[in-house]
Amino acid sequence: MSSSTTPSVLLNTGVQMPLLGLGTYELVGPEDVYRAVDAALAAGYRAFDSAAVYQNEADLGRALKELLPKHGLTREDVFITSKLGPKDQGKRALEGALHSLSQLDLGYIDLYLIHWPGTEGVAVSDQCNPGNRAESWATLEELHAQGKLKAIGVSNYTPAHMRELMQSCKVPPVVLQVEFHPQLSQTELRSVCEEYGVCFQSFSSLGQGALVSDPVVMEVAKNCERTPAQVLLRWAVQQGVPVIPKSSNPDRIKDNARLFDFTLSDTDMDRLSALDCGHKYDLDSSDVV
Repeated sequence: MSSSTTPSVLLNTGVQMPLLGLGTYELVGPEDVYRAVDAALAAGYRAFDSAAVYQNEADLGRALKELLPKHGLTREDVFITSKLGPKDQGKRALEGALHSLSQLDLGYIDLYLIHWPGTEGVAVSDQCNPGNRAESWATLEELHAQGKLKAIGVSNYTPAHMRELMQSCKVPPVVLQVEFHPQLSQTELRSVCEEYGVCFQSFSSLGQGALVSDPVVMEVAKNCERTPAQVLLRWAVQQGVPVIPKSSNPDRIKDNARLFDFTLSDTDMDRLSALDCGHKYDLDSSDVV
């Protein structure tokens, strides 16, 4: 599958971002990273999601440099996301972002996100949090202007964090990446993103694996002869929401890419959406001022 045929979403910068990417959280060690990236490229993945806190940026960069030629691809054919760690929020943002750039060593980063609205070692209620976020954003804006970060965005932001950012930024965020699955519809956040022209992107699409054994998900999967993971990922992409499922298993990586050759019926979409109960499997950032 060439990059031109990978379904994508148009960002507010005019750039296309693939609807499917490989999440690399918990993917560590050069061999495992290499094997996962190789399997992903072969299966048609053209986006890879990393972060400073994952401690795999260098291995991901090295694997891509070795594997892109093997798959007949160039740097421009892939979309790389990484994220500023909470320990570098604020005054250390420049150092943190430059470290990501040098670890990946791919010339530029397609999308760089502030990973978390808080600061490591600072209480969630501390009034320095908004200032630290603003300082980080200003730093990302500078690196964006220099062409080192082609697009900038945020992760784990609440509607209040998003509104605060939109009021103060010079360059608006391109993406908001948050937990999203049938049990967590994120209705308010999605409407905030729509209002501001920000792409809403999902992580933890499988509810950290818990939702693949949900009876409704399993029944829908059985009826359309798909895996529960494919159904959960399709539920998101069918709504135009990009996904970044993580796996180190080459077979599962391949299976997770088979999202674009079937459609869920309106009834199945509604059944899955009806599972919404506001349940978060991941960290909750709503207490961060």
